[in-house]
Amino acid sequence: MPSRPHRGRTARRRRMPMRHLLPSLLLAAMLAMLMLRGYVHSEILADHRVQPPAATDRVPEKILDGGPVIDTRNGRETSMSVPGHRLVLTFDDGPDPEWTPKVLDVLREHHAHAVFFVTGTMASRYPGLVKRMVDEGHEVGLHTFNHPDLSYQSKSRIDWELTQNQTALAGAAGIRTSLFRPPYSSFADAMDDKSWPVTKYIGSRGYITVVNNTDSEDWKRPGVDEIVRRATPKGGRGAIVLMHDSGGDRSQTVAALDRFLPRLQAEGYDFVNLTEALGAPSAHTPVHGLELAKGKAWIYAVDASDNVTDVLVVCLAVIGVLVFTRFGLMLLLSMVHARRVRRRDFAWGPPVTEPVSVLVPAYNEAKCIENTVRSLMSGEHPVEIIVIDDGSTDGTARIVENLRLPNVRVVRQHNAGKPAALNRGLANARYDLIVMMDGDTVFEPSTVRELVQPFGDHRVGAVAGNAKVGNKDSLIGAWQHIEYVMGFNLDRRMYDLLRCMPTIPGAVGAFRRRALERIGGMSDDTLAEDTDVTMALHRDGWRVVYAEKARAWTEAPESVQQLWSQRYRWSYGTMQAIWKHRRALIEGGAAGRFGRVGLPLVALFMVLAPLLAPLIDVFLLYGLVFGPTEKTIVAWLGVLAIQAVCAAYAFRLDRERMTHLISLPLQQILYRQLMYVVLLQSWITALTGGRLRWQKLRRTGAVGAAPGPAPSQWASRGNDRRPVA
Repeated sequence: MPSRPHRGRTARRRRMPMRHLLPSLLLAAMLAMLMLRGYVHSEILADHRVQPPAATDRVPEKILDGGPVIDTRNGRETSMSVPGHRLVLTFDDGPDPEWTPKVLDVLREHHAHAVFFVTGTMASRYPGLVKRMVDEGHEVGLHTFNHPDLSYQSKSRIDWELTQNQTALAGAAGIRTSLFRPPYSSFADAMDDKSWPVTKYIGSRGYITVVNNTDSEDWKRPGVDEIVRRATPKGGRGAIVLMHDSGGDRSQTVAALDRFLPRLQAEGYDFVNLTEALGAPSAHTPVHGLELAKGKAWIYAVDASDNVTDVLVVCLAVIGVLVFTRFGLMLLLSMVHARRVRRRDFAWGPPVTEPVSVLVPAYNEAKCIENTVRSLMSGEHPVEIIVIDDGSTDGTARIVENLRLPNVRVVRQHNAGKPAALNRGLANARYDLIVMMDGDTVFEPSTVRELVQPFGDHRVGAVAGNAKVGNKDSLIGAWQHIEYVMGFNLDRRMYDLLRCMPTIPGAVGAFRRRALERIGGMSDDTLAEDTDVTMALHRDGWRVVYAEKARAWTEAPESVQQLWSQRYRWSYGTMQAIWKHRRALIEGGAAGRFGRVGLPLVALFMVLAPLLAPLIDVFLLYGLVFGPTEKTIVAWLGVLAIQAVCAAYAFRLDRERMTHLISLPLQQILYRQLMYVVLLQSWITALTGGRLRWQKLRRTGAVGAAPGPAPSQWASRGNDRRPVA
């Protein structure tokens, strides 16, 4: 008895979370649509081998010397020919969306009927043309589904080819047929020991095999006159004429048909269906019930796969444009930005030397907080440090208090979230310049000084620092290191020049108190309070700039689950911020400029592009397995090369070692999938009106200090450091 509840709890724990289930189902559906499209377009399971001629000693002489209609049903081995002055025009490989309608138009104009041997792939894609054939009185026969040489195939594959072809006919025109023409067939005397067993087996399945005895050879495109000559039987004999309405340019076939029909009709020929020519019942049988439903469902699925694939191709084109546009803008504008800010005569204005209040919101940061505070105390700029303990339960506040450092204060509050903690710190700050950082981040000695220099320009309301990954020795850390250096900091240079910086990083940012007070301080309306406040500052008319030398080293998530939680919050919070500030699109002044430049760029590059980026890998996998492998690899390597160039340039600007770029190819394959699922989950949460709670990441204290020793000149200053109180 006690074990039952335990098993129930275990089952509940093992149930796949909705955030995994929905993206997985969507990805599976997308792959299924691609596989179906590949199958219908003969890119999957297609067999293009053609059997060379073989011996004929096992083929009955009466078949080799007989007519083009071969009946092996119920153990028979007979053949038939078309009576004199009757012609059965047959068209193979269709229907084709361009040429089949033209062939049908010519036949209707001259009141002629024909037999169309359709492949299942084409009938599935163009069911309306099959229906038109039947509605206009033509007969339809099977030409297999994927057009393989059946002498190479097993009986199960032959059955599959026939069944799928019949399913396509049922869905397209509501019929099944008893006529069959083998791919790569010719005259009856071409039957050999390889094809004859197939013909007998086809007959055992209830089909009449139809070859031909007059070949127009229109597939060679020999010219209209030559096609007419080859298609014309001699001496008024009846014939089954082979033509094609698909498989390439059939303009000569259409033109020849328009000349051929009236000429032979004038000679007394009738152009009829095969069963009419033989005086037999119609080859068509209407289908009903489950068979008809299966056919309709098949046609619907094929149509859906084509539509979905078309949409995916458009999305792939969009992501290609976005990727190349973003990389081009990043490279060009980051070069301009670097040249501008690195000029010897560049200055934001008068040097900023006034004291700064540094706010450190902390919730259960016991493993990191001492390193954070000590890094601030070793800085080159006068600061007061305010640690806002947001209801920690691990003794974070006590650790800071026990340090007994000058100019360091601890403000305690009940757990209310990061925005509330920052607002509490802002209320307790003494100075007009406010630096905000995370409790798991360490600053270099020059970070605060570099971070506040842009405030020499009175138009600047906020400054974004250069956030870097401190724990980058693991694979997942190296991937985030690449993302921070390339994706974030190159972006910030670009956005700085465009004057639409979307986010001041929570790990290292600075603000004017007056700017924050004018927008109401930090808001808890979204889960991305740093993006929210940055957008609000733009709308209030302030400039937001990037200080590349203000480096901060932060502890990045060290597991996939933690990375998931962080990026989910960022993605969803960014969507919330975009929605919150959507009115900027129609506002005037600085707000309108940000709304019509910044918001679209953020939506395109930070929301849409990552959501569509996995399509690159989906089509890569598809192309490797089923498509033009070499072209696929070259295209993917081209995209990777562009990314590598951007990454190398970003690493050069940040003076980072290039060795971490070794993991770039793997990052592009695996990391994109994670970001795709995260963004998809964010979209689902947003569209369903869900609420995401703040998720605290588990810290390890891996970032103990900023890389490199402190500058030697600071050690020589001794007590010359400017007091702040």
